Amino acid sequence: MPNTIIIGSGSYIPNRVIGRDYFLDSEFYTDEGEKIEKPTEEIISKFVEITEIEERRYIEDHLSNSKIGYEAAKIAIEDAKIDAEKIDYIIYASNFGEVNAGGLVNFMPNMAARVKNHLGIKNRKCITYDMIFGCPGWVEAMILADNLIKAQAAKTILVVGSETLSRVTDPFDRNKMIFADGAGAVVVKATDEENVGIIAHNTICDNGPELEYLVSGPSLNIDVDRDKPFIRMLGRKIYEYALKNVPVAIKETIDDAGLSIDDINKILIHQANAKMDYAMIDRLHKLYDVKDYDHAISPMTIQMFGNSSVATIPTMFDLIIKGKMDGQTFKEKGNIVMTSVGAGMNINAIVYRFP
Repeated sequence: MPNTIIIGSGSYIPNRVIGRDYFLDSEFYTDEGEKIEKPTEEIISKFVEITEIEERRYIEDHLSNSKIGYEAAKIAIEDAKIDAEKIDYIIYASNFGEVNAGGLVNFMPNMAARVKNHLGIKNRKCITYDMIFGCPGWVEAMILADNLIKAQAAKTILVVGSETLSRVTDPFDRNKMIFADGAGAVVVKATDEENVGIIAHNTICDNGPELEYLVSGPSLNIDVDRDKPFIRMLGRKIYEYALKNVPVAIKETIDDAGLSIDDINKILIHQANAKMDYAMIDRLHKLYDVKDYDHAISPMTIQMFGNSSVATIPTMFDLIIKGKMDGQTFKEKGNIVMTSVGAGMNINAIVYRFP
């Protein structure tokens, strides 16, 4: 049975840097639709204290989700040194698809098909899939790619995670300061080399009451257009759910790989809230009775990039493997975890071993 290895990566980080001053003129409302009377600067400072998000990136008006996904994909293909016509599948993860500057969501044609078009791929048997799975979408797309390769249905797959969340945030919601734009991509291929690449993966879908934790909904300001959907999330519920379930899911995946936490060199975790990520990594180590550990095991980009959803992990992977994150490197033939939690609620994790 073939294994799945990454042979190239790319990312697109938007040029527009959005700092805290960008939000100073905002009016914020509670979940109950009441205007928050605290000074805006105080609200922003509290937000930064909890999330550590000082800056985030937004795309420019003339760009689109598929265009920045294409930019990341193009770099990944060049990095992989392959002929794009040899790609068997393109799997594109996003939450909202193509969103115009006015916030109109569009999934027709699908995102993977758009990227194939932008790349100029003529191969009619290059199949285009979209993965709509919340923030864990890119990790789940990697799991799907691995299953396709192991089933010998494909040899080479382009996996893209791209999002333009700045276009679907409620201007009256404090949570708008979390979300950002960006794109990341990798090319994976089949190899006969044993015990390398994706050596274990795990997916959990809790779709009962958890379904309401992260949804699309109207603005918190009842006096504006009620038909336009925005990201709406129950932050406390998500925090509690993630802290309880994500560390267990990661441990199960590491166990399935026949490894322990001491064998893991890096954990690339989806980032929506720095406080939550620190707590999850800490709890994971506690499951192994480890109290003291090197916090560099879990690189953080949220402070400068915000939450770019499905783009977070492939962007981090690309930056680290190309030596663009200070103090962060991958160990030769080392093991890393890639893991995420998001709307659904869905959780997934991969243990990846470098060839």
